[in-house]
Amino acid sequence: MERKCSAIVKLVLLCAGLSAFGREAAAAEPLAVSSPDGNLTIALSLKANLQPYLPGQRAYYRVSYKGTLILTDSPLGLDFLGAPPLDQNFEIVGTDRQAHASTWENPFGAKRTVPDHYHQLTVSLRERRPPGRRVDVIFRAYNQGIAFRYFLPKQPGLEQFSLVAENTGFYFAQDVSAYAMDLGSNFTSYEDEYRHMSLREIKPTSIVGLPMLVEVPKGPWVALLEADLTDYAGMYVGGVPSVPNALVSKLAALPPLDAASMALYTGGIRQLDDFWSLLNVAGKLLKMPGSLRQGINPEELVVAKTPKATPWRVLLVGPTPGSLIESNYLILNLNPPCTLADTSWIKPGKAAWDWWSGSFARNVDFTPGMNTATMKHYIDFAADYHLEYMLVDAGWSTWLDITKPVPEVNIQEIIDHARQRGVKVLLWIPWAATALQGDVAFPLYEKWGAAGVKVDFMQRDDQEMVDFYEQTVRKAAEHHLVVDFHGAFKPTGLRRTYPNLLTREGIRGLEFSKFNDLITPQHDVTIPFTRMLAGPMDFTPGGFRNTTRGQFKAQNIEPLVQGTRAHQLAMYIVYESPLAMVSDYPEAYRNQPGIEFLEKVPTVWDDTKVLNGEVGKYITIARQHGTAWYLGAMSNWDTRDFEIPLSFLGTGEYEAQIFADGADADKVATSLSITKKQVRGGDKLPVHLAPGGGVAVIVTPVK
Repeated sequence: MERKCSAIVKLVLLCAGLSAFGREAAAAEPLAVSSPDGNLTIALSLKANLQPYLPGQRAYYRVSYKGTLILTDSPLGLDFLGAPPLDQNFEIVGTDRQAHASTWENPFGAKRTVPDHYHQLTVSLRERRPPGRRVDVIFRAYNQGIAFRYFLPKQPGLEQFSLVAENTGFYFAQDVSAYAMDLGSNFTSYEDEYRHMSLREIKPTSIVGLPMLVEVPKGPWVALLEADLTDYAGMYVGGVPSVPNALVSKLAALPPLDAASMALYTGGIRQLDDFWSLLNVAGKLLKMPGSLRQGINPEELVVAKTPKATPWRVLLVGPTPGSLIESNYLILNLNPPCTLADTSWIKPGKAAWDWWSGSFARNVDFTPGMNTATMKHYIDFAADYHLEYMLVDAGWSTWLDITKPVPEVNIQEIIDHARQRGVKVLLWIPWAATALQGDVAFPLYEKWGAAGVKVDFMQRDDQEMVDFYEQTVRKAAEHHLVVDFHGAFKPTGLRRTYPNLLTREGIRGLEFSKFNDLITPQHDVTIPFTRMLAGPMDFTPGGFRNTTRGQFKAQNIEPLVQGTRAHQLAMYIVYESPLAMVSDYPEAYRNQPGIEFLEKVPTVWDDTKVLNGEVGKYITIARQHGTAWYLGAMSNWDTRDFEIPLSFLGTGEYEAQIFADGADADKVATSLSITKKQVRGGDKLPVHLAPGGGVAVIVTPVK
């Protein structure tokens, strides 16, 4: 029977008929809504001259957690091209309250049964003076966080509009620190570092990417994100002049034409002659129907028609940074349910991959490289170790035509060989050629028997590029292709609507080890608390040439990685990604300690629990798959000893297979200890983590 992806609704309460809920005059009730457990409250008020630089009666919201004010009065507003901003002199013309409780099944994530329980307040605002434009602000309060969005109803004089700014404020009530990624531009692949800083250090000129993690002194942890980014520009934040601890939204702009041309194939120009081909491709893209550049004013960030809802602005809130990881499914809840009638063809799994190692192989009777023999060699490795996929990366076609393999690659022979070995093939493609040729290429890939695509080098999240993402993943679904986005912006929950979108990059991943020393164990234990809050991240783990702190050097062929082998194994548990690369070349794995773990570890989970952790220091996560539990712990360069509580286990005996740092892992980072022991629920499992170390544990019931 086909698996349906519609929500499994347990309970839906629409309390419009109750006196405390329903549409009524705003003056009859406080304009606030609280989470089902009562811990989180978001409130709206109209105030005049709250700040001298924001004149007029404006709409402000504030957020509190367990009685502690997190965000003080923060302004709301939209700024239009050719019209006054919609941000002051409001009156409230109505409110609506709803409560909702349901669950839905997500077989492609970190938690299979997803609760969706919230209280919602909609406040309808209208300008007091002509033209009397209307806007609704919709607030949702979950136990895990709050979300709000603007909704512009269809109305005379606002049938079409162009936004030049969304002036949403996030004004923290006290001095706070943050883990932030100041990208400097919205022309970015999000492959940067999260730095710990005071919020006061974020300037009005800063362009800080999301997610951003904020630590409130003596209070909760807060993460700022966005969800349901659809036909809109991506959001960044910057500082507010003369207001400490305050942030304001910044929407992504289209890059200038010359930047767009050069960006089409960043890193892909191999010869000077290619540049003129790229300019030709750029010209074709700009002439495509629907291109926002046709006659657009560069100040226009969002061009739309009413009725129109903006993306959700989201604050995850919890007592620890680990609690935010456990509740990152909230981003999915804020997106529309899956629209696909059948998802049975969508398969998560692990993939052999040629690019990271440089299409390298040892002791073979062919010349390694981007050619048929090498790809078949990698496929044989994938089959021998029960990996579901082989990713054929850049070079199988030209950058300008993704319908024709290069002479060295017989793509049909490769896919047929993979099919015979029980392996599915993914094909790398650049975004610009995808935009131009996708209508032809995707049905062709389906005919060949390919299972999916890796789309690369977008490096933008303006409205035009956001639309490209949705169009691509929808078109891929029509041809039964899964998708991995690289050179990408952060996830915003699109994978709920299109679960064939298995993962995406948008992270400083292990590929950097080929070129520099930036992928440190400290970075490795920072990104679960920051970038992973938005969703799956294709970090591309699995390097087996492990080094201690003083041994590492960057090299393009047979790259090295910092930290221990157990540290790399633990990434497959700690990092969320339904499609996970096994990044090294086949001979780096065969007969090596740890390959047994890579065979066994799944990529999707029934439940997730964060057992301990501090940002940038260490983390331990337990994930359930069927009756088994998988534990992963990772450390920065500090040695650590602690006990992992096994209270989440059920009754009875369990066997723990432990892949841990060897006794000499502080000197020989490849050293791996593999042991087994009997455990029970309620036991504590002692672990020792070497510098840059880790541990990966498979816990299964004893029959």
